[in-house]
Amino acid sequence: MRWDIFCQIVDNYGDAGVCWRLARSLSSLHGQDVRIFCDDLATLNLLASGVDRSIGQKIDLQPWEASFSNARHPVETPDIVIEAFGCSLPERYLASLLISPKKPIIINLEYLSAEPWIVDFHGKPSPQAHGIPKYFFFPGFQDDSGGLLLDPIPQDFNITVNQVPDALKPAWQELRTQAKRISIFCYPGAPLRQWLLNLGSTGEYFDVILTYGQAELLQLSSGQALNLPPSIQLLSVPFVSQDEYDWLLSQCDFNIVRGEDSFVRAQLAGKPFIWHIYPQQDRAHEAKLAAFLDRYLETASQDLKNTCTAAMNWGMPNEWQKSLDDWNTHSKAWRTHLLQKQADGGLAARLKRFVS
Repeated sequence: MRWDIFCQIVDNYGDAGVCWRLARSLSSLHGQDVRIFCDDLATLNLLASGVDRSIGQKIDLQPWEASFSNARHPVETPDIVIEAFGCSLPERYLASLLISPKKPIIINLEYLSAEPWIVDFHGKPSPQAHGIPKYFFFPGFQDDSGGLLLDPIPQDFNITVNQVPDALKPAWQELRTQAKRISIFCYPGAPLRQWLLNLGSTGEYFDVILTYGQAELLQLSSGQALNLPPSIQLLSVPFVSQDEYDWLLSQCDFNIVRGEDSFVRAQLAGKPFIWHIYPQQDRAHEAKLAAFLDRYLETASQDLKNTCTAAMNWGMPNEWQKSLDDWNTHSKAWRTHLLQKQADGGLAARLKRFVS
């Protein structure tokens, strides 16, 4: 089948990351014909860089306006149109669907959530005045939800020089053997300066890997030198592809992630993490985080529940750092649990079965 995925980038990375990973799953794992129309093609191309050319060349990446602006070579009508995260289709593109003898199915791909209510809306029709069938599709952790994006499933890497991605080698050469590794990828507004200063008071050595843009964010938010102790080393890395970032997550002892794509990848890496969930003015993110923690910590001890909840709400490291070993064991068990629950192929496979 031919799939058109429409992606409007809101916070620079996450929306594009999910759309690219979904396109790659549909193409490489399920043999589908996929196009992405994106309003920030440069960012999408960066995320897609470094992927095996035999995979990347099968996915047609196009600017947003290419969906309607080429009068001589109009876009072929697809079988499925995906509105990623509720973005509206371009009017001229929609008009072309209305006059086409072949009518596609439109999927409103929603944000991932562990909230119980999503299963009541998942897969339900959304009647439209224009008459083209449209459905809600909710990614989730439940069996009767849309599932999780699994492509590719990260493996346990043994660190060798040859395995380190080229973009990460300069930082990797500075790592200290006695230090634990923490990666940081968070939104503005996180109490990162205070968090790092407290981390330095725990008495352990940490190499803190700042992903692209985080060093600048830290300087802007602090307004002054951090004066971290020698036990804390900050290392910045450049913008990397999704696969390289997945590798980075797998090599750290602890990860701070944000949004949706890196949130799932942190869980599949099987390591403790903080999810810096996107803050919303109506505080809806608090209910969303609480719903995830209820599921994530369902089988955990009360001590570990307290530890993880404090960490996820930006409790200082000295409150929970001593529980890191227990959290690490839980993270590996959670990863195994997720892969078992998504043994049917997860989001891409469930989506293909749904439209079929």
